[in-house]
Amino acid sequence: MVPRPLLRLTVFPLKALSLAVPLALFAPAALFAAEPASQAATRHYQIAPGPLSQVLAQFAVSAGVPLAFDPALLGQRQSNGLQGDFSVQDGFARLLEGSGFTLVSGDNGYTLAPLGSDGALQLGATTVSALGGEADDSYAGGQLARSAQVGVLGRQQLKDLPFSVSAFTAKTIADQQAQTVGDVLLNDASVRQSSGFGNFSQVFMIRGLPLNGDDISYNGLYGVLPRQIIATEALERVELFKGPNAFVNGVTPGGSGIGGGVNLQPKRAGDTPTRSITLDSNGSGRTGGHIDLGQRFGEDNRFGARLNLLQREGDTAIDDENQRSTLATLGLDYQGERLRLSADLGYQKQLINQGRPVVYLDTTATSQVTQVPHAPSARDNYAQDWSYSQLEDTFGMARAEYDLSDNWSAYVAGGAKHTRENGVYSSLTLTDLAGNGRGGMLYTPHDEDNKTLMTGLNGQLQTGPVSHQLNLGLAGMWGEQRSAFETIASSGRIFNNLYDPVQRPRPPATSFASDIHDPRIVGKNQLKSAAVSDTLGFLDDRVLLTLGVRRQSIRVDGWNTSSGIRTSSYDESITTPVYGLVIKPWEHVSFYANRIEGLAKGPTPPTTAINRDESFAPVRSKQVEAGVRLDMDSYGASLGLYRIEQPSSYTENGVFRVDGQQVNKGVELNLYGEPLDGLRLLSGATLIKTELQGSSGGTNDGNRAVGVPRFQINLGADWDVPGIQGAALSARMLRTGAQYVNASNTLSIPAWNRFDLGARYAFTLEEKDITLRANLENVANKAYWASANGGYLTQGTPRTLKVSATLDF
Repeated sequence: MVPRPLLRLTVFPLKALSLAVPLALFAPAALFAAEPASQAATRHYQIAPGPLSQVLAQFAVSAGVPLAFDPALLGQRQSNGLQGDFSVQDGFARLLEGSGFTLVSGDNGYTLAPLGSDGALQLGATTVSALGGEADDSYAGGQLARSAQVGVLGRQQLKDLPFSVSAFTAKTIADQQAQTVGDVLLNDASVRQSSGFGNFSQVFMIRGLPLNGDDISYNGLYGVLPRQIIATEALERVELFKGPNAFVNGVTPGGSGIGGGVNLQPKRAGDTPTRSITLDSNGSGRTGGHIDLGQRFGEDNRFGARLNLLQREGDTAIDDENQRSTLATLGLDYQGERLRLSADLGYQKQLINQGRPVVYLDTTATSQVTQVPHAPSARDNYAQDWSYSQLEDTFGMARAEYDLSDNWSAYVAGGAKHTRENGVYSSLTLTDLAGNGRGGMLYTPHDEDNKTLMTGLNGQLQTGPVSHQLNLGLAGMWGEQRSAFETIASSGRIFNNLYDPVQRPRPPATSFASDIHDPRIVGKNQLKSAAVSDTLGFLDDRVLLTLGVRRQSIRVDGWNTSSGIRTSSYDESITTPVYGLVIKPWEHVSFYANRIEGLAKGPTPPTTAINRDESFAPVRSKQVEAGVRLDMDSYGASLGLYRIEQPSSYTENGVFRVDGQQVNKGVELNLYGEPLDGLRLLSGATLIKTELQGSSGGTNDGNRAVGVPRFQINLGADWDVPGIQGAALSARMLRTGAQYVNASNTLSIPAWNRFDLGARYAFTLEEKDITLRANLENVANKAYWASANGGYLTQGTPRTLKVSATLDF
């Protein structure tokens, strides 16, 4: 008998060893009984060759029928795929021909049995996947998933959402050897990356607006993850939501994320044990090792544990830059018939010595910088040898879900994080076109503690011909920040040159704030919200209307770092609504539209700003968007148009300002999946038009926003080499348009291109699976300014070789 939780799942696979291996596909029994005619009808299928277990799973998804089987039964059997017109029975018969197995029909779906057997294989009560028992389907090739966790709306099929969402899988992360979340997000043409103010944090420009690492959620919870750089080795999914998302996820703790949000899903143990060791190197001396172990145990495999350990250190491709990364995570879960529990514990430490800094431009009236100097050689490093950054995070969360009935479930989750950071930073401010400038010194220890909770209720009901998906949610986060700093006066800055840097002694600090050994409190924030939504389905859910509202309370207190005196405090409550519409006139085509708002606590000035202790009131933004999706089972495409209105903030002449409004209008095109057998695409393009409005005195009205290019293009392809089983080649081009560095639009950086190549080969040796991978980023070693976000310059990555070997045993 198939256990009750499985009957509610439309797709249920297993990921093992970072490769999608479907375990089982289930559909409601009512659907199985109601559609015999559709199963007898013929449809056209074009499924690529591959392991028989994966091909069967893909066929079942495409045909819309329930299938349950243990992939271990099929061993290493391969399939030629399925091309042509078939009924469900004929398709299964063709795929199973010569395999030694036959299809068996039961009350609740299909399963497999060896030839000669008259009964179905018993799966038991296992309800586990890499995402803890939730749908884990993906497009052909396994690079992008079909579903994602969308805040209070829960796990949703992307084709049913009135928003633009992408979900990158563990397979993409592994095959590209993506070591940080930033590496993964570059696969979307709507995203580009810059560095933080004066430090090495990753900042993501989504639809032309920044998302800081502080504002990335972990399994739906804010304030839990490491805040500057996030490693990927323990992640199953990187989910990208494009556009404001105050209703979906609530207010971000750091005040960014108006252009989009990111949610990360941890790895879970699957029914097939995970035993994986990966060794890697970058060709410059930086080497690493990653161990991934997963196991299920107990009655019906209800309990699971997944352990990930990483150590990577050595020189990077940038001259004299050295990095060390340490990661340890443990994911535990329990999958019962109605109750599901999970807990994730993690520790991450990043040490960056002599990291290449961002570059500022002197824009005062006496400046000789009349244009942006060209970028130095791609490998050049203009950092001082005494500069470093050390980032240490300990974090954890737990989640419980309980099915109150077949249609209603409740959940509660909580988490906490402790961050300890310290570093000595020295960024160069250029004063002329020859690359001469002044370098500072800033030592800034920082401690941070966050606690976060959320609870909610998800359910379905029917009122006459109208279906309802109801969601109720409560969320709260409490944060405390402690900081101190040592720096030097402007008169004591050290002179240097961008193109011919000289190592200078570390200058003695002349200005102090707080106790660098025991930093005092500089900020507290308390974020609370309540949300309710209803997705109404009409005409057999071919029309889906989402209506929702979230009431949010933001309380922020700030203290002067030097004096310890409270300088600001506000407590405001704001309501943010959402309206979304999906229309599915044809089987593979859907139209969508939304009107959604963004809300964030006031922006925080960078530590380099004159008014760094000033606090700003919450900022509210809004977006309208419309688009169309094509979902052809094995591949998909989307086209969308959007308009975002957001209060504008930037740093000019050393002063951080919130001035007027920034309007971003864009068109996005994406193509993904496997349109041809053996050819996978991750490609897209976006055109962005920005305009500043209502600036002080109208000085900058009509100008383009700082750090936002006119276009961004991604052309990415992954191709199976014919005749060589397990071999594949990949290539990617990133092209980004010119960007203005200042709000007056007198300084700009040119457009840039980056080309990446990759290859991998998977084979079996003595019954052990081995995968060799090689990726070369920035093949031409192009020297370019990658971003002008924030009014400063971030230089692009030099040519970087990544090679690795993974042993699955």
